[in-house]
Amino acid sequence: MEVEKAEKNITGEDDDDDSKLIYRGWKVMPFIIGNETFEKLGIVGSSSNLVIYLTTVFNMKSITAATVVNIYGGTSNFGTIVAAFLCDSYFGRYKTLSFAMIACFLGSVAMDLTAVINQLHPAKCGKEIGSVCKGPSIGQIMFLAGAMVLLVIGAGGIRPCNLPFGADQFNPKTKEGKRGVDSFFNWYFFTFTFAQMVSLTLIVYVQSNVSWSIGLAIPAILMLLGCIIFFAGSKLYVKVKASGSPIHSITRVIVVAVKKRRLKLIGSSSEGLYNYIAKDFKNSKLSHTNQFRFLDKAAIQTPDDKLNIDGSPADIWKLCSVQQVEEVKCVIRVLPVWLSAALFYLAYIQQTTYTIFQSLQSDRRLGSGSFQIPAGSYMVFLMLGMTIFIPIYDRVLVPFLRKYTGRDGGITQLQRVGAGLSLCITSMLVSAAVEQHRRTVALTRPTLGVAPRKGAISSMSGMWLIPQLVLMGIGDALAGVGQMEFYYKQFPENMRSFAGSLYYCGIGLASYLSSFLLSAVHNITEGSSAGNWLPEDLNKGRLEYFYYFVAGMMTLNFAYFLLVSHWYRYKDVVAKENDMDKSSNEVDKVSV
Repeated sequence: MEVEKAEKNITGEDDDDDSKLIYRGWKVMPFIIGNETFEKLGIVGSSSNLVIYLTTVFNMKSITAATVVNIYGGTSNFGTIVAAFLCDSYFGRYKTLSFAMIACFLGSVAMDLTAVINQLHPAKCGKEIGSVCKGPSIGQIMFLAGAMVLLVIGAGGIRPCNLPFGADQFNPKTKEGKRGVDSFFNWYFFTFTFAQMVSLTLIVYVQSNVSWSIGLAIPAILMLLGCIIFFAGSKLYVKVKASGSPIHSITRVIVVAVKKRRLKLIGSSSEGLYNYIAKDFKNSKLSHTNQFRFLDKAAIQTPDDKLNIDGSPADIWKLCSVQQVEEVKCVIRVLPVWLSAALFYLAYIQQTTYTIFQSLQSDRRLGSGSFQIPAGSYMVFLMLGMTIFIPIYDRVLVPFLRKYTGRDGGITQLQRVGAGLSLCITSMLVSAAVEQHRRTVALTRPTLGVAPRKGAISSMSGMWLIPQLVLMGIGDALAGVGQMEFYYKQFPENMRSFAGSLYYCGIGLASYLSSFLLSAVHNITEGSSAGNWLPEDLNKGRLEYFYYFVAGMMTLNFAYFLLVSHWYRYKDVVAKENDMDKSSNEVDKVSV
């Protein structure tokens, strides 16, 4: 547990002198993780069953509902880059989180109103085959879109800031603080998945079997509780002030390097390059690297480059320091890895949409009773795989691997991501095999009735869908948590909100690619001789072909990931004499 370093500054406000900061570490985690739990219960409760809500209450087709959900998810994830910019440039993490949580609460209330007020959703479709089914009006779509926009603003502001804000509460200069951050990442995702499990069981059950009005009111109430818990710990937090957007510094280095593109570098070291470090500079000092040598030209000092009395450049758009150049290199090095790691969620998204449609045409009964598992609740098995695996990984696998590798994390972050990508491929192959079996059973054996607006219900037990979901959940525990930790540790300290947004932008990119892929496959196969792969009635389609296709894409992506991981070089921090944990600053040249 962190030790308080000062008796002053009891409000937790940031100060120019780090020695005055009180890092309370795990003492404030009940407020941060408690808020995260209720916030995720609220957001996930409002959106986890969204694809069912759109098809049953707003009478949308399956392909339309899946596309809307993908666009909604993609926009909320890409919104994180805007929130990270505002956070780093103007407001800081605490103020950004405060505004975003209020927006999330209002969005949850607005979403509930679409179910409570009859005029805000279309009339219910008849259950008879061939009955007329009226879609939503323009006004109803606009109100629904407004609720989604508020949720997008809220989620976009919370996602890139919540995790770095929690990590800010640990002292990065102590061994306990560094290990506290490592453990915090795992337990943060543990509570995140626990909240999702509750949403995907209790809340989804209420929505599907009791009332959509009550089921959507619960997330709004939970969001309100999350806000109360977060603000209750306000005076205890370390609140890092906005220090300027990293986009500005990245742009400045690139512009100066382009201006000096005709200059020649001398040797392969940093000798002769401008190497100014300000006294109040708080980032870790980085060693010079030989990758992206073109950018080193931004640190070449010419006779025209004037300096201030303190040694800083008189014109920041004419000269950059080696430190600034190396920070930009950190970002550029991450991007090829980010692209590959982001594509993991292209497969993940299929499990959160079409697996639900598979369950609708499977036997969802538990045993011989009449109780049926709600289709949206099948996602809980994905979360269960992740929730069970994370503590095992943190408490069993990491200490075991640490004995052999000597690394605090057991293995490198990229090795963790690579293991998750391999499980992703396995999950998609299992999904294809299970769907082929489900469809064969539906076409060759007696069925259990007809799913509304779908087709015959296969007598295959929905429990067959569990292995693919558990595999993807474990894959996310490796690839998802590994990505977030990788970005957090490889980016400079003042870019950590930006690093968090990069993770969610990857999910957003995967969401948009998924929408494009679904539309392309649907349009191309609709008129083919083999038939549409993705029709409303899955018994008439070939969903397994689509799963095999995604598995093939993931295999190619995994090969690309191995290539860029071999090329990648971890951030090299210059060790200080008073470092308490020198081993954590060793240069790590091994990736996957």
